Amino acid sequence: MNPTLDLLYRLADDQLILGHRNSEWNGLGPILEEDIAFSSMAQDKLGHALQLYTLLHELGEAEPDTVAFTRNAPQFHCCQLTELPIGEYDFSLIRHFLFDHAELLRFEALAGSSYEPLAQVARKVKGELKYHVLHANTWVKRLGSATEEAIGRMQAALEFTLPYALGIFETTDAEPDIIRSGLFIGEAELQARWEASIGKVLAQTALTLPDLRTLTPVGGGRRGQHTEYLQPLLDEMAEVFRLDPTADW
Repeated sequence: MNPTLDLLYRLADDQLILGHRNSEWNGLGPILEEDIAFSSMAQDKLGHALQLYTLLHELGEAEPDTVAFTRNAPQFHCCQLTELPIGEYDFSLIRHFLFDHAELLRFEALAGSSYEPLAQVARKVKGELKYHVLHANTWVKRLGSATEEAIGRMQAALEFTLPYALGIFETTDAEPDIIRSGLFIGEAELQARWEASIGKVLAQTALTLPDLRTLTPVGGGRRGQHTEYLQPLLDEMAEVFRLDPTADW
């Protein structure tokens, strides 16, 4: 695949799928504030996905709605972290924390991309992601320094989620060309920045960051290999589109 298309599909699919997952907290959050926060972040991510799918369309791919709602799981390039069910709040919070730290750093780097349309989108998106990271940091610090039960649940969620989070940085065959052309700094550099970023926050809590070198990343998503949860999610997402392809999203 063309390096620019490869990168854009990965970015857009991550945003679409996690945006939909976050939206599932609407009405289910532990407090009203979190209902609102996750719904707002979900809306942001769907907006980011639309901007990225629009760039793909400008490069000759199908229209955003078609790309979003007519592909099956093997045609998606999202990391597996994004497609897991929302589970308990501690898992969704840790996923939000790990993913959005990576995304903020990613879009800060993309603001200097050699592909100017993507750089322009990144400059807009990174501002919203700063608030996502601020929200995640606030709650991770609060719950990660609270009661013994809260700390235990957060630690367990962190240890479960980290291997999936490492899959964020899975590379594709296009990686050398992406770096060489100046499209993006590359996944290895992003991961190094991410490790420093999350480590700084976790050091302010009672949580322990495991040695990431001992963990086996859960990959495959960038190459169309997904969990059992993605296809049912896509079927649900596409229901309205199939009933009325002219509907807006």
